[in-house]
Amino acid sequence: MSRVCSVCGKGRVSGNNVTHSNKHNKRTWSANLRTVRIVENGTPKKVSVCTRCLRSGKVERA
Repeated sequence: MSRVCSVCGKGRVSGNNVTHSNKHNKRTWSANLRTVRIVENGTPKKVSVCTRCLRSGKVERA
């Protein structure tokens, strides 16, 4: 299962760790995903949803 929200499409983003001496090292940030049961087309289904979509009520939980 990929680390992408099934509602808004939010996924991983990349950037750098930057030290005090300005060294740069690659790193990634993952979306805060939760596996929840939602109702889609009248049937319950398990999907990965980010917490922002859960809080804003974009999905109907089963």
